Amino acid sequence: MAQAQGWLKRYLKAFCKGFFVAVPVAVTFLDKVACVARVEGASMQPSLNPGGSPSSDVVLLNHWKVRNFEVQRGDIVSLVTIGHRKRFVRVPRGHMWVEGDHHGHSFDSNSFGPVSLGLLHAHATHILWPPGRWQRLESVLPPERTPVQSEEE
Repeated sequence: MAQAQGWLKRYLKAFCKGFFVAVPVAVTFLDKVACVARVEGASMQPSLNPGGSPSSDVVLLNHWKVRNFEVQRGDIVSLVTIGHRKRFVRVPRGHMWVEGDHHGHSFDSNSFGPVSLGLLHAHATHILWPPGRWQRLESVLPPERTPVQSEEE
């Protein structure tokens, strides 16, 4: 009986050491490097969840890539949720304009205006699920979506 208690005590001690090392490392990795997220709804169709498929796409979100705000037109990004509504807006320095692929179902800058770069959360780089859609996400801008030229330009 004493031998069983000694084994249990060693096991619990090893588990606690591993737990208190692994959890902070995992949390830091998920917060600073990359995480996985499920894309729900029609806002990003046809790029994500194409054709009204019953399963949601699961994407890899790269936090590291947005640390220096290195995003380009056509990139798929994740944002901290915000909200207000304006019709025509000048995008100030340090901000960006974001739009979902499916205009009728997107809660995007058309609803809440320009987004501060500080609200940029992550850059979606790969589709991980479903397996039939495994792929790297490329920055694609539809040809009909061109920037509005201001009078100054």
